[in-house]
Amino acid sequence: MAKAVVVGAGPNGLAAAITLARSGLEVTVLEAATRIGGGTKTTERFFPGLLHDDCSAVHPTAMASPFFRSLDLERHGLRWCHPEIMLAHPLDDGSSGALHRSMSRTVQALGRPDGARWRALFGALATDLENSATDVLGPVLTVPDHPIRFARFGLRAAMPAALMSRMWKGAQAKALFAGVAAHLMYPLSAPLSSSVAALLIAAGHRFGWPVAQGGSRSITDALARELAEYGGIVETGVRVSRLRDLPVADVVVFDLMPGAVADLMGDRLPARVSRSYRRWAHGSGAFKVDFAVEGGVPWSSAECRAAGTVHAGGTAREVGRTLRAVRNGVLPDQPFVLVGQQYLADPTRSVNNIHPVWAYAHVPNGFHGDATDLVVRQIERFAPGFRDRILAHAGRSCADLESDNANYVDGDIIGGAGSPWQLVARPRLSFNPYFTGVPGFYLCSAATPPGAGVHGMNGHHAARAALKALRV
Repeated sequence: MAKAVVVGAGPNGLAAAITLARSGLEVTVLEAATRIGGGTKTTERFFPGLLHDDCSAVHPTAMASPFFRSLDLERHGLRWCHPEIMLAHPLDDGSSGALHRSMSRTVQALGRPDGARWRALFGALATDLENSATDVLGPVLTVPDHPIRFARFGLRAAMPAALMSRMWKGAQAKALFAGVAAHLMYPLSAPLSSSVAALLIAAGHRFGWPVAQGGSRSITDALARELAEYGGIVETGVRVSRLRDLPVADVVVFDLMPGAVADLMGDRLPARVSRSYRRWAHGSGAFKVDFAVEGGVPWSSAECRAAGTVHAGGTAREVGRTLRAVRNGVLPDQPFVLVGQQYLADPTRSVNNIHPVWAYAHVPNGFHGDATDLVVRQIERFAPGFRDRILAHAGRSCADLESDNANYVDGDIIGGAGSPWQLVARPRLSFNPYFTGVPGFYLCSAATPPGAGVHGMNGHHAARAALKALRV
C-alpha cells in the first residue's frame, strides 16, 4: 500500500489527507500544534461556554465547495447555521447596505436602480455557482469544465473593485460591494480586485454565509472523523523542521507557506521553484480583538443588529483609502474593521446575555503596536455605547497570530498578498501549481489555488495531482 504524509492539520491538510485516504493510501497527518484546525480553532477565552473562533469564523465558500459537498460531514456532527442577514455595512447616517441570502430581498433593500444592477451583475453568477464551483475554486491556468460560466465569472473578477463600485448610485450599495472586496486585503484599484467579492457575493446568494454550530473547530473535527473512517491518523505536537523528520512516504503534502517549504526542502527544490517560493509576498496583517459583550453590539442600524457579519469601514471611498494606506505601511485612524456576530446564528456560543463578538482590523504587515482602542472606536462609531457593554476583551497582534499559526506570516491571514500576479501565479506560474518540482512532494496551503477560505479545495486539488502522478 502506498503511503502519504501530510504536514499540517488545517482544513486543506485534512482535505488532502481524506482525498488520498479515499483512494487507498495509508495516510498520516503531522501537526505541530497540540490542537488540529489551523485557522479553524475555537476557544473559551473569557468565560466557560463562551465560544470565540480563533481566526476563521464565517464560511461563505464552505457550502459551495465541491469537496465538502462530496462528504457527509453532517454525519460527523457538523451543522451549518445562518443568521437572518448575512452581512451589513453601516454608514455614519445610520443607514446600511445589507446582503441577504435572498437575491430578491437584497435587490429590494438596495432599491432602484442599484438593486437591479446588483441582480444583473451577480444573479447569474449565483445561479451558476453550483455547477461552476470546480472551475472557480481551482487553478486559473486550466481548461474549465464550464467555459461560458467561468468566462462570466472572469469578466466580473477581472475588474478593479474601485471601478465596479461606481456602477451603483447609492452610498449603501457602493459600500456594501467595497466592503466585500476588502476581504482580498489589497487596494481596490488593482486589476482582479473584484475577484473575491464576486465569489463571496455569489456564494452568499446561492449558499449563504454560514457559521459552524459550536465554533469553527467543528469543521476540522468533522474532517478528522471522516479521515479516521478511512484509516487516516493525525498526530499532534509533531513539528517537522527538516525533511529527515518525515517518515518514509510515497507522497508528501505540505499545508505550509511557500517560504517554509523552501526552507524545509533546501537544495532539493529546483532553482526556479525555490526562487518563486522565496519571492512569495505576504500581504497586509490583521489585528484581532475578541470581546465578551453584554447584550450584544448596539448598532445604530437595525440591519447590523441582525447581521452575522458587519463591515465597519465607512463609505466605499473610505474603504479604498484605508486599504491603500495599510498596503503602504500606514495604520489609519479609522481602520477597516470586520466584525463577526456568530452567536446570532448559533446561540450556543453565548452564555446567557453575554455574547462573543469577534473582530479584526486591517493593519500593515508585521504591525507590532496595539490597535485595540482603534477597533473599539471604529465599532463605537457605528454603535454608540458599545464600549460600555464590554465585559472583557483580548487583542492579538500580527506576531500573536503567527505564533499560533505559522502560516500567518507577519499577521497575513489569507496566505499571500492579493496582487494581480499572485492571484494568477499561486505560488508560481504553472499548469500544476501544487507540484513542488520534486517527485512526490506537493503544496496545498492557502498560497495555492483557489486561495484562502475554509473549503478544502487547495488540499483536494493537491492530492488529486499526487494521485495522478502515482497513477492511482
